[in-house]
Amino acid sequence: MKLHPMLPVTLGALLVAACGTPGAAPSGLLSNYDGLVEREDTVRASIRQRRDDDRAATVERLFLEPALLADGAGEGLTEAEIALVLREVDRQVCYELSERFTVIPGPEAGAGRVRAVVSRIGPTGRAASAVSAASGFFIPGPIGVRVPGTLGGLSAEAELLAGNDRGQVAIILWSRNAQAIGTDNPSLSRVGDAVQLAEPFGDAVGDAFAPPEREVRAIADPDPCARFGPRIRPEGFAARLVTGLYSPELSGAAAEETEESDGSEEP
Repeated sequence: MKLHPMLPVTLGALLVAACGTPGAAPSGLLSNYDGLVEREDTVRASIRQRRDDDRAATVERLFLEPALLADGAGEGLTEAEIALVLREVDRQVCYELSERFTVIPGPEAGAGRVRAVVSRIGPTGRAASAVSAASGFFIPGPIGVRVPGTLGGLSAEAELLAGNDRGQVAIILWSRNAQAIGTDNPSLSRVGDAVQLAEPFGDAVGDAFAPPEREVRAIADPDPCARFGPRIRPEGFAARLVTGLYSPELSGAAAEETEESDGSEEP
């Protein structure tokens, strides 16, 4: 297949545009923003963080509060779209922390506490995403190209608080935009990029909160994050392969918490 002569130039321009994401402004909803340090080893995301290693080493058990939305972060989006993003943030943060800490279902004396805030949801351009998906059929390989007007983003922050009201142990401010060239898939959902980016945010939270000597552990049985749905949904991968589009509703983000049965049944 002969490539269009302007394609290398276009790809080069998109690559330049893909570099760098502005840092997120603090939402003001966490307990302390002092002493944040910019990470220099990241390319696509902007990350500022701080951790007290000695105090982090004393935290083994923790519970997660539901993620909050900062004022103005969901402007123009529906409640359902915002709920998709918040739930996926909860889901991914739970997954990553459960591989480093013992995640418990609720408050417990002496246990740590995690609070997360979504401070920006950059909408995905739906119409242009269809064009991006179509272009994927002409550019082989796992790396896709997104056309201008499609790229959304996510900014979020989180803190780890010590048990018994002993203050903040760690904090992270994270921000990233979808990339014009890469593995961020186009979507017909306005929150398609924000939901996808919840996964790297969860990864960053796990790295930021765990002390250096804390090894990644096997997933506990039963899975403490099962309330957010399965960790892998094959139907989401299948839909992406067929259409070239990311569907947040098939990612697990739309999973609903189910009430425990009392054991009685209607006759």
